Amino acid sequence: MGPHDTMNPPITRTQLGNTRAMVSQLGLGGAAFGNLYSPITDQAAFDTMQTALSLGINHIDTAPFYGYGLSEQRIGHMLSMLNNPTNPPITLSSKVGRRLLARNRPPREDHGFIDALPYDPVFDYTYDGVMRSFQTSCERLGVEHISIVLFHDLGRMTHGKEKAPEYFRQAMQDGYRALHELRNEGRIDAIGLGVNETEVCMSAMQHAEFDCFLLAGRYTLLEQDALRNLLPLCATKGVSLIIGGPFNSGVLAELPNTPTHYDYAPANKTITDKVAALRQICHEYNVPLGAAALRFPLLHPAVVSGLPGARSAQEVTLNAQWLNLTIPKQLWHDLKDQNLIHIDAPIDD
Repeated sequence: MGPHDTMNPPITRTQLGNTRAMVSQLGLGGAAFGNLYSPITDQAAFDTMQTALSLGINHIDTAPFYGYGLSEQRIGHMLSMLNNPTNPPITLSSKVGRRLLARNRPPREDHGFIDALPYDPVFDYTYDGVMRSFQTSCERLGVEHISIVLFHDLGRMTHGKEKAPEYFRQAMQDGYRALHELRNEGRIDAIGLGVNETEVCMSAMQHAEFDCFLLAGRYTLLEQDALRNLLPLCATKGVSLIIGGPFNSGVLAELPNTPTHYDYAPANKTITDKVAALRQICHEYNVPLGAAALRFPLLHPAVVSGLPGARSAQEVTLNAQWLNLTIPKQLWHDLKDQNLIHIDAPIDD
């Protein structure tokens, strides 16, 4: 096959649900700015952010959990240095559900965050907890307005079947009231969930109105169970989906010197075997696996943005190139013929 297009035309922006928030089709996840898996320097973080903005990426996502405040702190500092009227308006998203309590002991190094700030994350989805979390996020980010605020890590995957129902009730009945007030005051534009599972999103829509879900890892080239229920419901209700973790924690990215993580842990043989099968077909068409992985979820009409993380300017640039790569239509049909993606998954046909 001949070479494919690698030019970077402007990245399109799409309205999020029925809100005024606009998100670029390619966003930037901020977990790496919290030193996920390994530390990055302030300069590397700055170069990553500067490159993202120069490419037209306007959606920057973070959370208090990422480096226990480090990601938000870094993003706030970088945006203050990069305040350039020629850049697209920034759409920030952050999360609530964990408060950070000061820690007198050495910084924690669990959950994969290295050299994090000296805080302990404590789950709190109450009205007061959400308000405090939002305010401290604003302080770290150096802003008074955060476009998108998401309940972080609700559901059984994080809390287990015993604690999950109580935290869910707390968020829907108490914490949601706080977000609703903040939206009415104009301090946020959109309310949603930032989670790694579909079931809690389905349940949330039965209890309250949401503008969007940031769904990490559950609608990707590796797995499409969300096609059965969540994605059709979002399309019907006008709820926008942002797909976090389109590389499933890195296993689909094929980046040099990058561990093969899946769901934030080393990938098992079942996963790596399927990745190898996906890679083989992609390479038959001279398409990087990462390019197919980034493009695939964006083909669904309910999906407005893909949100990969990046640790360097080179990774951001590569993501932008992958986004605009010409992918032969037959590649998607071959993946369906080999039962590697769901037969009903929307494709570029």
